[in-house]
Amino acid sequence: MTPKRRIIPVFVPHLGCPHACVFCNQRRISGVQRPADADDVERAVRSAAACGLTGPQTEIAFYGGSFTAIAPQQQEALLSAARRAVEAGLAGAVRLSTRPDCVDAETVRRLLRFGVETVELGAQSMDPAVLQASGRGHTPEDTVLAAQRIRDAGLHLILQMMTGLPEDTPVRAAGTARQLAALRPDGVRIYPAVVIRDTPMYEMWQAGTYRPQTLEEAVELCAGLLDVFDAAGIPVIRLGLNPTAELSAGGAAAGPYHPAFGELVYGRRYLHRAQALLRDAALPDEVTLWVGRGKASMMAGQKGCNLQTLRTQFGLRRIRVKETALPPWEVRLEIRRV
Repeated sequence: MTPKRRIIPVFVPHLGCPHACVFCNQRRISGVQRPADADDVERAVRSAAACGLTGPQTEIAFYGGSFTAIAPQQQEALLSAARRAVEAGLAGAVRLSTRPDCVDAETVRRLLRFGVETVELGAQSMDPAVLQASGRGHTPEDTVLAAQRIRDAGLHLILQMMTGLPEDTPVRAAGTARQLAALRPDGVRIYPAVVIRDTPMYEMWQAGTYRPQTLEEAVELCAGLLDVFDAAGIPVIRLGLNPTAELSAGGAAAGPYHPAFGELVYGRRYLHRAQALLRDAALPDEVTLWVGRGKASMMAGQKGCNLQTLRTQFGLRRIRVKETALPPWEVRLEIRRV
């Protein structure tokens, strides 16, 4: 993967989508009501340039919809505008999101011709029952084939998965994570399913036929999924929906929506590390937890919740967090008995 880049987002909500997934309302998720056209791409680039946000480390990213399911002529108009920005030195690369069943050989050739560098596949699940109940309209095999085509073409591959969809369970989600890791993507995004207004899943929730994950359930599950991808050397580049004014104002009606969801998951992972160390130690009175630079707040948890949990669970009189030169996720224990 390339170093972290600035993003010029271009939203194409629902454009090209051949199926109505039960969880999806891209207009509410993105806060954008109208799909972009070529003029919108050029305006987005000009706006970024006016803020000094263009250059080789800037990426034009088409979000929402199923880009490669759009009519080829419309795809080419959008990609042509993006390519002109790259040729002018205003951006260094182009990325897009699409469905696993919309990546054939001709599509890959088109993406290469227009200089696309990264393709994100909305796999969501590798369990057939979950895919069917969610109205995805594709199979796990479609994801495997599309991922192979993207990688064989030399494009960067990002896979997206969701947890808590209809018929999903923690066991099935863990199975999805293992199968996605086996495809060797360059990165993964994990999105716990949130009940968005004006979606079939919202109606299912109101009717009592669907129970979304609680925030606690989603945080605990995703902390475990991080372990799966970390063991495979695959970075998780996003946890949870990107917060928007629309979602925060009630567009997210139920489920594990939180504007700092990723931080909650990272904090939970540090909590698991500390718990494992303390279980193996004779119960001390005072504890110092050493973590890497800049990681003390994650170890402490939001409003110190991790430290309070450890105090209660292990009967600690005092617990402190200090930083030193340690790798990410490593925790070292210093104990003192008085």
